[in-house]
Amino acid sequence: MSNFDFDLFVIGGGSGGVRAARMAAAQGVKVGLAEEFRYGGTCVIRGCVPKKLLSYAADFSHVFDDAEGFGWSVGPRTFDWSKLIATKNKEIDRLEGIYGKLLGGAGVQTFDGRAVLTGANSVSVCGKELTAERILVATGGWPTKPDVPGADLAWTSNEALETPELPQRIAVYGGGYIAVEFASIFNGCGAETSLIYRGDKVLRGFDEDVRSFVTDEMAKKGMNMMLFETIEAITKQADGSLLMKLGSGCTQEVDAVMFATGRAPNTSDLGLDVAGVEIDRKGAIKVDEFSQTTQPSIYSVGDVTDRMALTPVAIHEAMAFLDTVYNGKPRGMDYADIPTAVFCHPNVSTVGYSEEQAREKFGEIDVYKSDFRAMKFTLTDNQERSFMKLIVDKASDKVVGAHMVGVYSAEIMQGVGIAIKAGATKAQFDSTVGIHPTSAEEFVTMRTPV
Repeated sequence: MSNFDFDLFVIGGGSGGVRAARMAAAQGVKVGLAEEFRYGGTCVIRGCVPKKLLSYAADFSHVFDDAEGFGWSVGPRTFDWSKLIATKNKEIDRLEGIYGKLLGGAGVQTFDGRAVLTGANSVSVCGKELTAERILVATGGWPTKPDVPGADLAWTSNEALETPELPQRIAVYGGGYIAVEFASIFNGCGAETSLIYRGDKVLRGFDEDVRSFVTDEMAKKGMNMMLFETIEAITKQADGSLLMKLGSGCTQEVDAVMFATGRAPNTSDLGLDVAGVEIDRKGAIKVDEFSQTTQPSIYSVGDVTDRMALTPVAIHEAMAFLDTVYNGKPRGMDYADIPTAVFCHPNVSTVGYSEEQAREKFGEIDVYKSDFRAMKFTLTDNQERSFMKLIVDKASDKVVGAHMVGVYSAEIMQGVGIAIKAGATKAQFDSTVGIHPTSAEEFVTMRTPV
């Protein structure tokens, strides 16, 4: 009989923690889980899900206009941001309830409070000292702000998702996926939106053609793309508006500023040092390929490890942890060819290598591109364009990268991701019959490398 209160204790009720806890419990492992805020974590409560719901709302701003080209008469319309937030919150409450039921149904004992490590096999939570044979830390990440005067006046994505009123004028500071997604949301919902970024184009780290294309398309939608620019200070004025001092020496007045300049692993005051768990210079928990920390009894998955901050990745890491520890099948997470999407307007999706990465990795490559106006818009005044790109290793003929900007790109890329993960060649793409007429068929009809 175990001398511990639990076989496994999980700190964090987000996607990775919940998956590990309930799947372990379903196998007969005695599991405890502590969550100090709400079950569901970043993805469900303040990330992927609410953000996607708001993105859908923003997309309607042009749909009504497009409908007229297809014969629909659309009368006067209004938009109520507060109603959107209320219905969004109702859905998040529903999802949180499902997470709680999943844990309870699996037999996980939950603790609504902050858990702190007090040793290699112990935690303190809700005034109790509990022991566990193994501990899994899955506390996720948290948005950060740059160190500029007046930073406390700015939102992060957390506040942006909860604000009861849509600002008339907003500046979003940053060029990563969170920045472009929220800028698209505010712009689509009717706010006068400026995207301020120090670089020459958004989405650093993505394929350069994709970066250029989406930067131009966002500008076409009426967004003020303020590139090569920084925010040096923010001050609040007498009327409640905010005055930004910019790196160029100019000033700009807005009603709200949102910082989307990065996220940090949630490792502060967790007792990691007491438990012998090391962190890196960014504050992320150090783990090996099996998600084991420097303390053998403690493991960690998800954004807190700063490997790849994606919800499906955290879930896969949790499953690899279960196989390693409880199923006798040690394995690490495979981070190659992970599809991902950015829900800006238009959407971006990608899997595999960018052109720049592929040239460095494989040397000789073939590149295929397609730039077109989607059929969905041909009867409208909407000038949005789509872009698709394939990267092929010339030596093996394998497709090693696929990229898309445009309508339904995330839905399309999921299927392409399977093909690339399976090692499909360009010849196999070419021999696949396209579904016509669709945008997706472009991926199997591009014949001439550029």
